[in-house]
Amino acid sequence: MSTGVLLLTYGTSETSEGVEDYLRSVYRGEPPASTVTEFKRRFDLIGRSPLIDITREQCAGLQALLDREHGAGTYVVDVGMLHTAPRIADGLARLVEAGVERVVGIVMAPQYSALIMGGYNRAVEEAVPAQGVTIPVTVAGAWHDVPGWMDSLAERVGETLDGVGDLPVVFTAHSLPESVVTRDLAYLDQIQATITGVVDRLELPGDRWQFGYQSAGHTPEEWLKPDFKDLVPGLAEQGFSGVVFVPVQFVADNLETLYDIDIAGREEAEEVGLAFHRVPVPNASPSFIEALRQVVQRETAVTPAA
Repeated sequence: MSTGVLLLTYGTSETSEGVEDYLRSVYRGEPPASTVTEFKRRFDLIGRSPLIDITREQCAGLQALLDREHGAGTYVVDVGMLHTAPRIADGLARLVEAGVERVVGIVMAPQYSALIMGGYNRAVEEAVPAQGVTIPVTVAGAWHDVPGWMDSLAERVGETLDGVGDLPVVFTAHSLPESVVTRDLAYLDQIQATITGVVDRLELPGDRWQFGYQSAGHTPEEWLKPDFKDLVPGLAEQGFSGVVFVPVQFVADNLETLYDIDIAGREEAEEVGLAFHRVPVPNASPSFIEALRQVVQRETAVTPAA
């Protein structure tokens, strides 16, 4: 049976010029003017978001790996974005046109919550009848505990620490409204499980790592704390010379890594005298492509034929 694999990601404006259209999709209407202004400022600072390009590179890397293992045509990999082109519906249509007999979607975030990420499932469910799709289409759940994913993350953390020395580590994940998380505590458990897997692999002492949230939204409701930037002053007070930030949720560089950590996080660290370091996200690294292969293997082993 030939299988289509659709890599699902959030999408992004590539530069500040596309911010308004991107935010209209996110907000499902007109975004606040202040939010548009702030996002344009951030995009101007980073220059360009490479998220879409990197997702395509991940797609090509996974395609090549699956071809080597199973032969060309057994799997066909494509991409679909939730809020910008190439859209999820278009990716699904291309897979159907390629003649696959089933499709498995993989949300490109290891930790999964139906409440938080249900937009991907809804987009897929809407695209199936709209595109006249008659083959089975499923969306994978969380893959935070896939060995290849934790191996890949631990590998990058270890390489960074080898280069910078015995510095404290701050793991980060995207903050969320408290009202959302209280309805799906399993999501936080998944984040903790990923961190625990990395800590165990590297045998990091408990006094050398912390966890904080990043990228809280522009809304008045309460968002999860502590913010990762709030942890920085305490590290300086303890006498450390630097800090290593480790995003555990992002698998491709985007605004949240290139601005929220690399610019805003760096400013907070350097303001209190800490040298700034950030563990690279996996992008299209071979170890991460192997992790995706393991997700495909898991999903196709249980996906029904009809």
